[in-house]
Amino acid sequence: MGPWWQYSEMPITQADLDELWDFSDPVVSEERFRARAGDPELRTQLARALGLQARFDEAEAELRAVEASGAAGDHPVVGARIALERGRLANSRGDREAARPLFETARGRAHDCGAEFLEVDALHMLGIADPDNAADHTAAALAIALGSDDPRTRRWAVSLHNNLGWARFDGADLAGALVEFDAAFRAALRWGTDDQRHWARWAIARTYRELGRTEEALALQEELLRERPDDDEVLDELRILRAAR
Repeated sequence: MGPWWQYSEMPITQADLDELWDFSDPVVSEERFRARAGDPELRTQLARALGLQARFDEAEAELRAVEASGAAGDHPVVGARIALERGRLANSRGDREAARPLFETARGRAHDCGAEFLEVDALHMLGIADPDNAADHTAAALAIALGSDDPRTRRWAVSLHNNLGWARFDGADLAGALVEFDAAFRAALRWGTDDQRHWARWAIARTYRELGRTEEALALQEELLRERPDDDEVLDELRILRAAR
């Protein structure tokens, strides 16, 4: 049997989309989604891949085509994705004022059709587009993610705690940042990827350095280096930490 996307009768799940997405290479992702652009939900992801390449007009044209097909009326999750991706386009263009109501619409549509993953995604994006209320949006997203029965939705806790951690780090609340990065690491251990576990530990080590806990930071960064000898971010931190000894 070939990949799931050869069989149109199979429902699309977030795990299926994970197979198609390569966020480090939106051009490859575009090619994959373009090959399946007959599916309206996947076509919204084609729009996202185009947006990641700053091809905003092309991305918007794809979303308009999905709207014109009437698919959003037949499949509410498609309507949620259209609003979410249109919001991402506005945010990427630097127009937060336009992005915020689109993310609110996406959140409402996702909630109405029980698409928890998309509702959390919309709240996550609201936290970016509406930084003054980011803590509230993130708290609402965490409540949904941690209350979900779906491990893929619960994985959102990693990114959400990480976002809160950096917000507190940037606001000079280092103790609060450490709490959030530790929570991100614990969530990554349960539901996350190897990359997420790695970067949560890096963030903890970075906070140790800022707190003056140099030896702890050094030990953790050296551990990370043994696992990934070519990691530039780890190497940069080690240079700073070793110079400070």
